[in-house]
Amino acid sequence: MYTNVAYLHNSLTDMVDESRSLIVTSCGYYRVHSRSVVSTERPQGRRDYQLLYIAKGKGYFYFDGLDGKETVITEGNMILFRPGEMQYYYYHAPDKTEVYWVHFTGRMVEGILDNYEMPQKENVFYTGTSPDYAWLYRQMIQELQLCRPNYEELLTLNLRHIFIQINRYIKEGRKKGSDAQNEIERATHYFNEHYNEQINIDDYAASRHMSTCWFIRSFRQIVKVTPMQYILSLRMANAQSLLESTEYNISEIAEAVGYDNPLYFSRLFHKHIGVSPSEYRKQRT
Repeated sequence: MYTNVAYLHNSLTDMVDESRSLIVTSCGYYRVHSRSVVSTERPQGRRDYQLLYIAKGKGYFYFDGLDGKETVITEGNMILFRPGEMQYYYYHAPDKTEVYWVHFTGRMVEGILDNYEMPQKENVFYTGTSPDYAWLYRQMIQELQLCRPNYEELLTLNLRHIFIQINRYIKEGRKKGSDAQNEIERATHYFNEHYNEQINIDDYAASRHMSTCWFIRSFRQIVKVTPMQYILSLRMANAQSLLESTEYNISEIAEAVGYDNPLYFSRLFHKHIGVSPSEYRKQRT
């Protein structure tokens, strides 16, 4: 089993703190692959709030106690526990479960949850398999571990970001099994991370077991541009940023955003921005 956890002020006890509207007190990640069973049993619950996200695999939850019904929670679901709610849940190694969790408190938590339309009577709700959730949880873990200036404020902003992502999912009316939406979110995340590499759309679609036609059509329906237009927009936006904030020459900037040929890069830049890279830099200095 692999774990990566962090606690506010290194305190492992749950707390109630109403000094601020929202406070993140701990955050963590479990990847269950060797230990046969990982269990959590809290008959009295906790004094704070907990939000879990099943990123992969599944968990086995008993919301009415061990004598009640077992509920199997699969990836893409969030589980929200409020203060005092009993907690019985288990992860099994064969499922290769990956789960993120965060504990939080504050004087305005219920109002914040209501504002983002979190379910009041249900513990479990489907929120999709966007990689953004995992990234935000990892950011909170890192902030708690490093304790850099203003980290407590950034923790609450990251948690609110998760709430916003959930609320957006709810308002857009997405449903479990929305393959197109999930795949396009994965694609945009991948393109954001790898836009400066040579990306072949046919190869990417094949790697995700999709037909190229279906992928391009779905991407355009959801993002409003084709995959290559999206990648191009990322490259041009980052080229603009480098022209404004660095002293790199045009060849260096072209290479940094994914082009081996600086002349080709310059032609593309002029076509999409309206001026050459050199003229753009002059206008910004």
